[in-house]
Amino acid sequence: MSNKEGSGGFRKRKHDNFPHNQRREGKDVNSSSPVMLAFKSFQQELDARHDKYERLVKLSRDITVESKRTIFLLHRITSAPDMEDILTESEIKLDGVRQKIFQVAQELSGEDMHQFHRAITTGLQEYVEAVSFQHFIKTRSLISMEEINKQLIFTTEDSGKENKTPSSDAQDKQFGTWSLKVTPVDYLLGVADLTGELMRMCINSVGNGDIDTPFEVSQFLRQVYDGFSFIGNTGPYEVSKKLYTLKQSLAKVENACYALKVRGSEIPKHMLADVFSVKTEMIDQEEGIS
Repeated sequence: MSNKEGSGGFRKRKHDNFPHNQRREGKDVNSSSPVMLAFKSFQQELDARHDKYERLVKLSRDITVESKRTIFLLHRITSAPDMEDILTESEIKLDGVRQKIFQVAQELSGEDMHQFHRAITTGLQEYVEAVSFQHFIKTRSLISMEEINKQLIFTTEDSGKENKTPSSDAQDKQFGTWSLKVTPVDYLLGVADLTGELMRMCINSVGNGDIDTPFEVSQFLRQVYDGFSFIGNTGPYEVSKKLYTLKQSLAKVENACYALKVRGSEIPKHMLADVFSVKTEMIDQEEGIS
């Protein structure tokens, strides 16, 4: 008890060394001092950076939503009578997504992109997935990162409504150019997500009696899987994590191709979708048990 009282008394006596009057006087800080002015500028800079980050998060969310809608539209191509109409509509939607990316490029003008990368990476990955899906449907090949970045170079003619004031700054910006480059990690993660959409496209096309698409998708997915296998565990954590999902998609497509090759002549075309849906469920259950 004596030790506790002694320690408590010591703290009390030490506390009394700083009178209340002096502590109250410390609150009257000179707001025009260099230290206060410096911290005020820090506060303004941090607030502006936080607001910019929040605007980028909202833009990224819009890009993600519109890209998903484009992917859903492209999935209708397996059952649509006219493929060109679907591709034209998807191009219009992607142009709208690029306008959102143009706003992101304007927000990041003069900034270090990597400081805000986490705010926009989800939207960029979804955009890569949508663009690469459309490109595969057109050409049966993988779009390169350079081709994607070429589409993300903008001039002010793309949004002439932006600058309405006749100020000199606006006049200078009319001839400006903005660009946003997709990083290699965003590109790889977008391509990894593409494999899941191709797997769904494969199963849907089989259900509609299209026998050629599954074999084209299977060959393409093998090449993508081989490419990701070279990266292995040396790449970013997110890439190696999605490698397992890629392997699952490839297994489902190969299983569909195997059934088509071996039992394709035995199963009527209108029953193919039911057969593959059952096989896909069996594969999922086996993977869940293992």
